[in-house]
Amino acid sequence: MAVIRPFKALRPTLEKAKQVACVPYDVVYESEVRRFIESNPISFLRVTRAEAEFPEGSDPAPSEVFSRAKKNLDEFIEKELLVRDEQPAIYVYRLAVEGHSQTGVVACCSIDEYETGHIKKHEKTRPDKVQDRTDHMLALEAQTGLIFLAFRNTARIHHLIGDTVKERPLYNFHCKEGAAHTVWRDTDTAKWIAAFEEVPSLYIADGHHRAESSANVRRILKEKNPDHTGDENYNFVVVGMYPAEYLRILAYNRVVKDLNGLTEEEFLEKLGDNFVIQETGEKEPHDHGSICLYMGGKWRKLRFAVEYIREPDPIERLDVSILQDHVLSPILGIEDPRTDPRLGFVGGNRGTEELERSVDSGDAVAAFSLFPTTMQDLLDVSDTGEIMPPKSTWFDPKLKDGLLVYEL
Repeated sequence: MAVIRPFKALRPTLEKAKQVACVPYDVVYESEVRRFIESNPISFLRVTRAEAEFPEGSDPAPSEVFSRAKKNLDEFIEKELLVRDEQPAIYVYRLAVEGHSQTGVVACCSIDEYETGHIKKHEKTRPDKVQDRTDHMLALEAQTGLIFLAFRNTARIHHLIGDTVKERPLYNFHCKEGAAHTVWRDTDTAKWIAAFEEVPSLYIADGHHRAESSANVRRILKEKNPDHTGDENYNFVVVGMYPAEYLRILAYNRVVKDLNGLTEEEFLEKLGDNFVIQETGEKEPHDHGSICLYMGGKWRKLRFAVEYIREPDPIERLDVSILQDHVLSPILGIEDPRTDPRLGFVGGNRGTEELERSVDSGDAVAAFSLFPTTMQDLLDVSDTGEIMPPKSTWFDPKLKDGLLVYEL
């Protein structure tokens, strides 16, 4: 069963919600953050990415950055850009872009459920990124963005969501990225708690580092609290939970900075050992087992041509695994995609134009456009307790940071 509980959100006023709410902290470059803040001084990026307020080229200590973030959060509260709800509530959050809509539930989940595996993960985390968000949460005494979870829907939750969205929303605005964000609030929370008791497992779709950081924060604050009961706010983490069948996953593409000493011709020759190669006008693969390669101003399609002697496991059959196991590691010497600086990741929402730009500008020498991982792939891997390669999924559209803040 999934244990959830309502919370009193710290959230923007109706008039300022569109300006305050911002993209997740980890999907934008620092140069983009600077531009966003310059054009919108009340963007919540001032809280999640406070390093952008320091002079360009400077190297502020992490403690300075987190202190600035806390100062900015306090300023948002003092200026009443953010207000606290008086009653605990469950929130319903719809994201819609052209041709796609998904509606889920925002509530708090138990960190115990995460640590015991009832909230399932599919990615490893990097210690440096976990430490960064741990320190950020401790400095702010708040969780500033939602962890994105998926679950197998039930009739009961489906009807609860359907009834709620008939009511007048709390927020309803379009952001410049093109998505519509609509939020409802329900203070009659007992029915939601009971409904989620029917859900056997929750799955982290996006936010592994936030989840692990929240567990770190709980351990730290628990040790500092001699009167710890287990009911304190820090024992819970705020999440957005969405029915798996409604979610949309885009590809998470790759770029490489060099060919490991090979010429383009030598690289293509080695690729021919495991792939059928043809020049193409296609920039995105249309099926599993195909990868599009951009190099030297040309697009090529790589069709995986290895026959397995046994049925591949849920990880082996992923296209990100095929690329890693048959190209990046054996040919280019990229053994650890989490840490190798020669490898870069490009979210699917940036399109193949970003792949071409990266190669044509000289930032990279080759780019790989991948077929998206499916939601069923994610559930299968998570259910077996296995770990996907890093950056296997790009969920789109993204939940906003700063829209429903959880204070610890």
